[in-house]
Amino acid sequence: MNNRSTNRKLQTFINTCLRRILKIRWTDKVPSEEIWRQTKQEQIDIQIIRRKWGWIGHTFRKPASNTTRQALFWNPQGKRKRGWPRSTWRRNTEDELKKWGTTWHELQKTDQNKVRWRTVVDGLCSAMS
Repeated sequence: MNNRSTNRKLQTFINTCLRRILKIRWTDKVPSEEIWRQTKQEQIDIQIIRRKWGWIGHTFRKPASNTTRQALFWNPQGKRKRGWPRSTWRRNTEDELKKWGTTWHELQKTDQNKVRWRTVVDGLCSAMS
């Protein structure tokens, strides 16, 4: 199961819960976007990205000796199994960076200013939606 199918299933569950909370029956033709607007919710994809990049900014602001920060940049060496490389958290994050046209080093310049970091993350998330 990949991230896309997991996110779709999670979004379906959230939509079902929101419809129950709002007492919208399955016979009512109410689009998901309308439900998100009424409840001031974002799509789960955007929520996940916002929280992930918020955590990355939090980790960037830690001292260089911090274990969490070191783990963020850790690149394990050695041989891997045969076949297609697995999709990892790090690879997914780097793919997002490529899509946005930026690099880890460019983001590290922004990391110490918490307000600016949130602005960057908000901009990236708004570009996604």
